[in-house]
Amino acid sequence: MTKDAVPGLTRHGVAMAAGLCLALAFPPTGWAGLAWVGPALMLLAGQGCTLGQRWRLGYLAGWVQHGLALAWLWEIPVRGYPVLGWAALVAYLALYPAAWLACVGGVLTRARTWRGRTLAGLGAGAVWVALEMLQARLLGGFPWNLLGASQFEMIPLIQLVSVTGIYGLSFLMVWTAVGLWAAARAVWEEPFRRHGWMRELALPGLAVLVVFGWGWQRVREYSDGTRLLRVTVVQPSIPQTWIWDARENEARFRALLDLTRRALEEPTDLLVWPEAAVPMWLRYDPVAHATVCELARQHGVWMITGSDDAEPRDDGSGGGDADYFNAAFLVGPDGRLQSVYRKMQLVMFGEYIPWVDVLPFLRWFTPITGQYTPGREPIVFELAMAQSERASAGAGDVRAAPLICFEDVFPHLARRFLAGAPDLFVNLTNDGWFGQSAAQWQHAANAVFRAVETGRPLVRCTNNGLSAWVDPLGRIRAVLRDERGTVYGPGWAIWTVPLPERDLLNPGTVYARYGDVWGWICVAGAGLWAVGRLRGRWRANAA
Repeated sequence: MTKDAVPGLTRHGVAMAAGLCLALAFPPTGWAGLAWVGPALMLLAGQGCTLGQRWRLGYLAGWVQHGLALAWLWEIPVRGYPVLGWAALVAYLALYPAAWLACVGGVLTRARTWRGRTLAGLGAGAVWVALEMLQARLLGGFPWNLLGASQFEMIPLIQLVSVTGIYGLSFLMVWTAVGLWAAARAVWEEPFRRHGWMRELALPGLAVLVVFGWGWQRVREYSDGTRLLRVTVVQPSIPQTWIWDARENEARFRALLDLTRRALEEPTDLLVWPEAAVPMWLRYDPVAHATVCELARQHGVWMITGSDDAEPRDDGSGGGDADYFNAAFLVGPDGRLQSVYRKMQLVMFGEYIPWVDVLPFLRWFTPITGQYTPGREPIVFELAMAQSERASAGAGDVRAAPLICFEDVFPHLARRFLAGAPDLFVNLTNDGWFGQSAAQWQHAANAVFRAVETGRPLVRCTNNGLSAWVDPLGRIRAVLRDERGTVYGPGWAIWTVPLPERDLLNPGTVYARYGDVWGWICVAGAGLWAVGRLRGRWRANAA
């Protein structure tokens, strides 16, 4: 074997090990340190390979990573569709590590000087981030389990995202992984050169130490705000098969109401129900409307709940068509519906089927028959606490930004709500589609970063886990558990959530002010790097 190549079978084994490391870095195992090793193993697998070989090895690593990490898709309680959906999504997501290894593997292998490897390492980080930016936006976007999200429990380290967004953390990890690969290669090529490998890790290692030290200081200096909001979240744990069965509507609504009335025996400022908690049309069903509004009025509380919504189309056709929405409603303590937010980021094949008119076979990939319409704009709910007789002192008027389902994994979408100056985010979600699986834990891990990026607390109310609240540093301060101690069962929790002082929210974090500037810098850098590589190859061919 040459020192530039890895034998064929070993290459494939190393690529699979890279994917395994990246999968195990996320919940439920959560071995976060492996995420720093995965990209290095991918580079090792692709060492000395052609462009096509690197692509295939990266694709293999991506299949292992996403195939294992997204295995919870198999829990959807219908026949056939979960396998098709899982295979299609994994096949798509595996394209990103394939593209990364194909683009950067050859450049790094050919870099023979420390300066060249350092520049190539920075370029590798930029390319990785550019691909994550694409993943978050292409085909509607699916920024689930971005590399940096694996570090959600490393509180000092993740403070970086308050400046750069999650993409800055991914960049740092990839740069460090390149250093690990280069250090291992230095030991292999020059085993008797005692300190040669240390130089390869010096700059990325120093960057990690600086970020960690700054983050530790930021955590140390943080103090909770003095404005306190008392929040009650209700987790009904309704099986997904019930939600799909209209015959169970009355039974599951009654179970939710019984649980809620027990929870409201203690005073609260805000009551939260999860996504699609009301099985009827809240605005149009007279019984559901009266029941929910009377519940809020009787207990004198503000209430946020999920329910479907519809709006007749004003197209002049007179055909009675309507647009259907996945919505969150704000109900006031006076018993009136005061505002509605319609989900903007829909789940492909879960809430709509793309291009179905042109490609009807796409219906094979999902059991859904109807189509939701995306909402048009972010809405921030205004809660005037003076209207509530049971409101606790000190919260003042509160502005809450609702996020529905997996909207809390989209950095750029959550930031759009900041124009309304919210005091906190409230996520309503239903991961009951996926049973009692890793989906709930991964979803919560990804959501943590929206709190750090925006400097706002995040309250999550879910159907069957993981209901929790996260402070602006990304610490999960409380988790709802049932009587058995699991996060999946029915129950309720009452939390006192400190809200940041308004003067700290304006201007707020660097990310809140400038958004994905770091991500776009990496996109531009990766683009310039690619143009430079193509020009160099063209000149070489011309010569």
